[in-house]
Amino acid sequence: MKNFNLIITVLFSFLAISCVKTDDFELPESKTKEINIEGNITGISAVKSNFNPETEEIYVFSETNTVMEAYVVSSDEGGNFYKELVLQDKPENPTAGILFLVDDNSLFETYNFGRKIYVKLDGLALWSNNGVHQLGVQNRGDVVAIPSSRIEDHIIRTMETAEIIPLQLEISEFNERDENLFIEVKNVQFNLNLLREQHHYTFAGEVTDEYDGERQLESCRTGASTMLSTSTFSGFKSLYLPENSGSVKGILTRNFYDDYFVIAVNSPDDFNFDGDRCDPEFLKCEGNNITGGTLIFEENFTNVASLSALENKGWTNININGDKAFEPGTFDGNRYIRVSAYNTEETSMEAWLVSPPIDLNEVSEAQLAFEIMSSYDNATILSVLITEEFTGNVLTTNWTPLDAVIPIGPTNQYGKRFVKSEIDVSCLKGDIHFAFRYLGAAPDKSTTYDIDNIRISGN
Repeated sequence: MKNFNLIITVLFSFLAISCVKTDDFELPESKTKEINIEGNITGISAVKSNFNPETEEIYVFSETNTVMEAYVVSSDEGGNFYKELVLQDKPENPTAGILFLVDDNSLFETYNFGRKIYVKLDGLALWSNNGVHQLGVQNRGDVVAIPSSRIEDHIIRTMETAEIIPLQLEISEFNERDENLFIEVKNVQFNLNLLREQHHYTFAGEVTDEYDGERQLESCRTGASTMLSTSTFSGFKSLYLPENSGSVKGILTRNFYDDYFVIAVNSPDDFNFDGDRCDPEFLKCEGNNITGGTLIFEENFTNVASLSALENKGWTNININGDKAFEPGTFDGNRYIRVSAYNTEETSMEAWLVSPPIDLNEVSEAQLAFEIMSSYDNATILSVLITEEFTGNVLTTNWTPLDAVIPIGPTNQYGKRFVKSEIDVSCLKGDIHFAFRYLGAAPDKSTTYDIDNIRISGN
């Protein structure tokens, strides 16, 4: 912290009064005036240190005569941020960020991206809401946005608009210290199940989206995943997700329940998806995809009411790291197999359900079909694999991924329906095994999956 007389340049703007705002807004011509501010200049990190995470009490700045230096890294022009400014301490290699609640829905017109500002802290309140540090004013035990009439009392807008250099991060490197910073994640793509012909997802325009749409981003380098969060009030909510891979820039923050990290972009221009996708090499057979034929194998779990009954039918059901695996379930008279990391303490849950051997030596035009329903969806974490050489150990077996449709379910309730996959496996011979692999981690990756009506047919 520095204590000296600060001479800064303040921008006084003369705006033409107009009844209509256009999309071609330009910052007005301005005159400048130098003023003296006597007091302490501090940074975001020092401001955040006033909040005690143990007591979680709201901290109110009073008679400190202190101003906080910051740079704006959010924009509400696209509607993905509402009555808030995301601030970070430096335009390059930032170390601290904070969310400032401001009761104005056109902040980008005055406090544009990269604008350097000073925030007068006297009278403001600090707390942590859903894991994110926020500044505002205290109101009956909450911290709320400062009224529009008090914006100029607390924000000093300088003439400087800096070039913001995003902090380069891998998804696996996300950390609490990076919250509210403008970051860039390279070599990522959206989960394939968000882009299928049957249902190509939008940013936040689905009927199941409430307040925010969350879409799974995956790293082509590490396989780690995170969520892109988009407001259902944003101007680009109905645009389709980009199909290819590339880089995305945005604010690192937390989801509403403070369960996991999410990225929020200022606009679709923050995507540069011009690379090829990095999906796994799925099994591709050159069969005729003839449906029907003879039923070779069927499992609808009608008589599977216990784990022992499942094992007695030849299924291998294991959890590599813990205890909870796939288990029988029933609803409205229908039996199925269910798996979920919900309500567990397993931060890494790898569960496998491997089929008994199915002999395809005398079978042609073989097809594998099954149905899956997703509930309380917070990540796509189920995959389906197949092999001709099961060793008895899922970790030493050479598996081939199948291009199965893994449905995207509702985030806060049970799924509405099962979704069917039909996959050509006609190029496989001998005793084959297929497997459902679940990679969960409570609480942020705990989607519930129900599996039913498994069949292999052929001629």
